[in-house]
Amino acid sequence: MLKKAFSILVTVVLIAPVFGQRADIIIRNAQVTTLSDENPEAEAIAISGNKILRTGTNSEILKLKDKNTKVIDAGNRRVIPGLFDSHSHVIRGGRFNNTELRWDGVTSLKTALQMLKEQASRTPEGQWIRVVGGWNEYQFEEKRLPTLEEINAATGDVPTFILYLYGKAWLNKAGIAKLNITGDTPNPPEGLIEKDEQGNPTGFLVAEPNAFILYSTLAKLPELTPEQKVNSTLNYMTELNRIGVTGVMDAGGGFQNFPDDYGITDSLNKQGKITIRLPYFLFAQKKGKELEDFTKWVGMADVGNHANNKFNQIDYYIGGGGENLVADAADFENFLFPRPELPMTLETNLKAVIRLLALKKWPFRIHATYDESITRFLDIIEKVDAQVSLKDNMWFIDHAETISEENLQRIKRLGGGVAIQHRMAYQGELFIKRYGKKPALAAPPIKRILELGNPVGLGTDGTRVASYNPWVALYWITTGKTIGGNQVMAEENILDRTTALRLATHKGYELIKDEKKGKLEKGYYADLVILDEDYFKIDAEKIKNITSKLTILDGKIVYGDSDYQEVAPKPLSVLPEWSPVKYYGGYQNQK
Repeated sequence: MLKKAFSILVTVVLIAPVFGQRADIIIRNAQVTTLSDENPEAEAIAISGNKILRTGTNSEILKLKDKNTKVIDAGNRRVIPGLFDSHSHVIRGGRFNNTELRWDGVTSLKTALQMLKEQASRTPEGQWIRVVGGWNEYQFEEKRLPTLEEINAATGDVPTFILYLYGKAWLNKAGIAKLNITGDTPNPPEGLIEKDEQGNPTGFLVAEPNAFILYSTLAKLPELTPEQKVNSTLNYMTELNRIGVTGVMDAGGGFQNFPDDYGITDSLNKQGKITIRLPYFLFAQKKGKELEDFTKWVGMADVGNHANNKFNQIDYYIGGGGENLVADAADFENFLFPRPELPMTLETNLKAVIRLLALKKWPFRIHATYDESITRFLDIIEKVDAQVSLKDNMWFIDHAETISEENLQRIKRLGGGVAIQHRMAYQGELFIKRYGKKPALAAPPIKRILELGNPVGLGTDGTRVASYNPWVALYWITTGKTIGGNQVMAEENILDRTTALRLATHKGYELIKDEKKGKLEKGYYADLVILDEDYFKIDAEKIKNITSKLTILDGKIVYGDSDYQEVAPKPLSVLPEWSPVKYYGGYQNQK
């Protein structure tokens, strides 16, 4: 009897702290989608510190309240885990965010041109108007691109650069003059400056055979001051929070040099001001010097969760190498032109870099649109694996629109993964024009990737090709439609909304073997969003425009709309005064 009483006492002592724990934040009166297999739905959720304490009914969760608990009424709205974009370019995008006029989501060319005209009236001497990706002609009711005449009429004497996907760009007359482009200016080695019958530049730049002419021209435009870059980055992260994003895997990018161009996010991390989880990959910049760069980088920095993060609990760390490992492997996806033929030097140069990363246990990712390129990349990965086992190393293919069954099987055998993005929502029509309807039906073959059990995450590839808005990705993958409403993906290849949401949350984290994120269950990190519309119930066409009412990252409120302004951080002012973001915001929902 005494032994039994002692046992009960020990049990009570052991479990009492658990039941005695109190919540710092409670979200009640909600429709919680936890993505947990055991308890997929709940009415309320309790947060303690930066972790989920418990989910359950309103009455169950309110028992965890004390006098210091912040109780938030969700108004019977849908609550989901914070979204994780497995491929975007946030560090670069943040530096330039406040300089850019976004046409993302604008449904009328008339409106887009009016925005240009308005911005011309406020852009000061020495600065440019820039429209940098995230749109195409099919989203406009006019179903056409702007003409150079229209662009010049709207912008006048203010230099202007407008990027169309990563295929071409327009400079207005003032921009041509500012960059000193004349009829005698030679084409760069990897691009075309279009000229008219008299040999004068028209203002049309063409990515032929790759996008170097586009992002090298962008790199010539004036940058913001250091103070403005900090403000720009903070505003961009808030914009991501506004659409429900709490994590991004940053894929580097052209002219994104390490460590110099990481100074803004480094400083914000030290101050505890980063409001998204941000593992980032290092992108090789110098053709012919890639092995040299990676040799330097693996010697100066560690990789992995919290390896370089001593300042706060938000993930900000080097994730590995890529998406560009060597210039020879630039499998450029400009569907305005045929698939590029990669050079014979690819094998030697790429193998050296992958072998180094394998030896140093650095994860890697590699940009690959076409199956022909993926075949060559996997040949190299197999050879490296035979010498240096990749069994415990994380790696994956980015994009993979035309990947074959055979190569999916090879990725499975080699322990790799696949990160897909909604580029076909922006380039589907162009893909069909070049390659036909049939190849587009499973581009990429997402259902088959899931059947094989390959790790897979969903992302955007924002900001210069597609929009950074992951709700467009969720719309595309659950409907098979482009932003112009054209059915591109086969009905049998599209996903149900729950499966799609998994790819944009915990499945994305699984791609990089990051645990306890992307679900709303006990012990997981407290990243969650109260949505303004119910993702699971609204008409499919409205999915693209879903936003957050309230966003919580790591147990802290990082964004709230007007209904939650009492508990949310105050909106940050926008610098400089002429910034398009100050007047239009980011992703648009207007005619």
